[in-house]
Amino acid sequence: MLRAMDSAVAGLRAHQNKLDVIGHNIANVNTFGFKSQIYSFQEAMYQTTNASTKGTTTAGGTNAAQFGYGALMGTIATDMTASTPTYMGGLNASINGDGFFITHATKKENVGVTEADIKKNDFDFTRVGQFKLDGNGYLVDGNGRFVYGFQPTDASDSSTIDTTKLVPIRACDNTLAFTGAAIEMDSIQINKLGEVTAITKLPPKADGTKDPNDGQSVSLGKLAIATFQNPEGLTKKGQYYYGANESDNTGACSATIPGGTTSDLMTGYLEASNVDLATEFSNMITTQRGFQANSKMITVSDEILNELVNMKR
Repeated sequence: MLRAMDSAVAGLRAHQNKLDVIGHNIANVNTFGFKSQIYSFQEAMYQTTNASTKGTTTAGGTNAAQFGYGALMGTIATDMTASTPTYMGGLNASINGDGFFITHATKKENVGVTEADIKKNDFDFTRVGQFKLDGNGYLVDGNGRFVYGFQPTDASDSSTIDTTKLVPIRACDNTLAFTGAAIEMDSIQINKLGEVTAITKLPPKADGTKDPNDGQSVSLGKLAIATFQNPEGLTKKGQYYYGANESDNTGACSATIPGGTTSDLMTGYLEASNVDLATEFSNMITTQRGFQANSKMITVSDEILNELVNMKR
């Protein structure tokens, strides 16, 4: 079989893979928090017919003669560039810089903040801060996953945040001074430093007087932001989540509160997709032409083979 046909077939596969990536990017142009992917090609294997030889005093050197076998997929990289925030209101929050919110489908208590603790607990990391409260008072994301952060040891003093243990954020947790009290749901807010606050709503005391804790602003905790030395090393898990484990290429990671050296939040906003449609359509055109050229090469190779078959009649 002709080498040209082998190369063309490899080229078709490689270009089809790139079209798949482009199609996925375009399909997610309006997906909150989506990070576009960048596809690159690399050369396939080579067959060496003449090796490179060094020249001598009596003979000149020669360069290698090699036949290539087309193109292959090189890399599929993720563009982690932050995108435009879109105002949505409510308990939504967008990270104003690097980092990810920490979520998990099941409830985990008192998880440490070291790299090993974060990676071995199979957390789901996301840029989409689409938050709400569930029926048990937990702060959850749009898919019902628990949102993790740090809890105060004293609800009336936000400076008592324990930043050494990750816990699911919850209204009226057992550590609060007024255990079991109902929290006015509409009064729960998230500020730019990730602090989740609420206004207490307590029934009157037995003698009919107002409970002194009623109407007080309390801190329910602060959202945690996870940062990675190499965020492109994260693995996409679908549904705008990323995963990390102890054997991946994300490098050092940590979980801290927003502010200072860690990105703060834009409350009420969600991060839009960073897909650039102009770039994607341009890539689609050039990739389609590359696919067309490779298919033409197969047609030409077929015509050559047809000529060979018909040489003897």
